[in-house]
Amino acid sequence: MPLEKVFIHPQAIVDSASIGPGTRVWAFAHVMPGARIGADCNICEHVFIEDDVVLGDQVTVKSGVYIWNGISIEDKVFVGPNATFTNDRFPRSKAYQAVYPRTLIRRGASLGAACVLIAGVTVGRYAMVGAGAVVTKDVPDYALVFGNPAHFQGWICTCGKRLRLADQQEATCPCGLSYRLVGGRIESL
Repeated sequence: MPLEKVFIHPQAIVDSASIGPGTRVWAFAHVMPGARIGADCNICEHVFIEDDVVLGDQVTVKSGVYIWNGISIEDKVFVGPNATFTNDRFPRSKAYQAVYPRTLIRRGASLGAACVLIAGVTVGRYAMVGAGAVVTKDVPDYALVFGNPAHFQGWICTCGKRLRLADQQEATCPCGLSYRLVGGRIESL
């Protein structure tokens, strides 16, 4: 992909040629050669993206985020300021892994400011991780989690509002989208 349709701030270091059109990379960000970044992303100041990282389309990565090898982020994800990813469950100085655990952030998820994600977790579609949460296990689709360690606190609509399930295990958000609880998981109707 030619980088002429990409905005790269003069004080950013972008070594990757795999960046989608409409993406903006701001000052003091560093994108390594093997990273793949989709279209219409916003990579804010002081962001580091390592080689074995994939970002989908329309991803926002706020300032102070470092995205390490083994992390994949799908389309329309919001990564809040200073969110922390890890890619090694048993780190030691100068001990490098041949293969890193895969961390996956699914489509539409939001990661709150200063949350921490332990290597190898999956955050489900449209899930919301609260600010400062420590995510040690997978987060289901549409789930709201926060705390240390992060615990399930309720369900979230695609629009980001909290859902209130009625006795019949269904909810309609003020935005008009409807959901049903089936087998401990929520699905859109």
